[in-house]
Amino acid sequence: MKSLFRTSIFFILAVSLVSCMDNSKPNYQYMPNMYETVSYEPYGAYDVFVNQQEAKLPVEGTISRGWMPYDYENSMEGFQAAKANLENPLPYTEENLQKGEALYTIYCAVCHGDKGDGKGILVQREKFLGVPSYDDVGRAITEGSVYHVMYYGLNAMGSYASQTSIEERWQIAHYVMKLKNDLEGGPEREYVNEEDLIPAVNAEKVMEPLEDSTTTEEENQNEE
Repeated sequence: MKSLFRTSIFFILAVSLVSCMDNSKPNYQYMPNMYETVSYEPYGAYDVFVNQQEAKLPVEGTISRGWMPYDYENSMEGFQAAKANLENPLPYTEENLQKGEALYTIYCAVCHGDKGDGKGILVQREKFLGVPSYDDVGRAITEGSVYHVMYYGLNAMGSYASQTSIEERWQIAHYVMKLKNDLEGGPEREYVNEEDLIPAVNAEKVMEPLEDSTTTEEENQNEE
């Protein structure tokens, strides 16, 4: 009889607790630190961290996913090395050229002009002066130098590394070289037959050896 009475009491208490539950409000929590993490400010100082530094540096030698290191230095030596050795890893296809044209219109034409003659709208309004034409013999631009300047900037031109991806910069380089060729009156460059390309090739994978200036010329010849 006592056992039945205790069971009844327990059942009534359980029903009372459940019936009083409000789904719009949190219920009682036991040991909340087990499932609710403590919120730390990214740049705060806390004793639980080494050197009290909450924001940790990446492991040495690691790079962000989707980003490839660019090992040419931001110097005249690095510029000349990129100009002489860096080649466009993207195939010269109609699609890449069209994308390059669209990106050029967004980022470059305002200064360099739609034709690459250095007569963009800002130059016409005398906001910037001395923007060279792409067929300037004294500069003799290459795809490597175009990419390098987009990555680091040069003189009054700032870097576009944060606004564009690796692939987009190479697409722009394709279009810049087309404008240079048009200004020089050269023959139209033929597109690469897309049917001959390997569909599974990832553009960023192709760029890896080209963006590593530590790769020697002998190693490149061996790979070929």
